[in-house]
Amino acid sequence: MAPIVTACSEGWTKLSRHSAAEQSPVENLRTFERFADFYPYYLQEHRDSTCRRLHFVGTSLVIAIMAIALLSANWVLLYVLPLAGYTFAWIGHFFFEKNRPATFKHPFYSLLGDFVMYKDMLIGRVPF
Repeated sequence: MAPIVTACSEGWTKLSRHSAAEQSPVENLRTFERFADFYPYYLQEHRDSTCRRLHFVGTSLVIAIMAIALLSANWVLLYVLPLAGYTFAWIGHFFFEKNRPATFKHPFYSLLGDFVMYKDMLIGRVPF
């Protein structure tokens, strides 16, 4: 599999593939002060291409449902946003990536990471 390219303070770098089992317990308990520090970690948690594709599908559904809700003023649709987004993402993590979603450890940065990775996949910075 091709390594994922990501931004870091020194510029763009490639992240190598390694299994979730190789991560140290300390790495899983890290705290991040800035999203720029979190995003490389987030991408490491999304090395499997099927997991990334499932995230892409879920995020696409979230965007579509949000647009439909706003255009139709049907606010009840907003209740299905978490289900639409997280179902695909969690299937990707539990069955393909075989790790725990970053949502459980870093909820705000993880949500932001979903949209940044989505954008990076669209522009080719992160491979499908």
